[in-house]
Amino acid sequence: MRRTALSNSTISICDFLLPVMVLLACSAAMAQSPTYKVGRTPTAAELHEWDQVVGSDGKELPPGKGSAVDGAPVFAAKCAVCHGKNGEGVWPFKGLVGGQGTLNTATPKITVGSYHPFATTIWDFINRAMPRDAERTLKPDEVYALTAWILYKNNIIKETDVLDQNSLLEVQMPNRNGFYPVPPQSAPDKDHSWLPYWNQAPGWKPAAK
Repeated sequence: MRRTALSNSTISICDFLLPVMVLLACSAAMAQSPTYKVGRTPTAAELHEWDQVVGSDGKELPPGKGSAVDGAPVFAAKCAVCHGKNGEGVWPFKGLVGGQGTLNTATPKITVGSYHPFATTIWDFINRAMPRDAERTLKPDEVYALTAWILYKNNIIKETDVLDQNSLLEVQMPNRNGFYPVPPQSAPDKDHSWLPYWNQAPGWKPAAK
């Protein structure tokens, strides 16, 4: 009985140690083999195609141009199925137009025209994420034209206005000044003097001292 008990104990220890040893061996092998011999390292040019974000200063904007007139047929062919004929939205996709002046009401309507502070944000999103299931297939001219069409539908620019890497920066969005500035790094939760109209801002307020 003693030998049987010892054997069972030994077997239990082996059952525990074997998976651990296998795991350690695999970890060591992975540490020695950092590559999987699948695919190849992307070139700098290929990475650049996927590593582009256009900021508010528009420095990353490529050459190109387009107006709402140019954008209308592109929108009808590649965008209207989700966003509606006139940008009103097709459920479950939200609309792209309207909502200006509603953000500080009980029923805000957040759209491209009512919310975004910079027109470059619209260009950037279209360029990187649209159309759905065919991202990054639009040419720069098409992106400028679609941006112009959306801005025209929001009564921000004229139908014949041409947008390019320079004129896009001149577009004044309705909500350009509708955001609070980024707080300074020095204890913003204790000193709210940096925040304009703090007493009028909606939401939680710190208790008076």
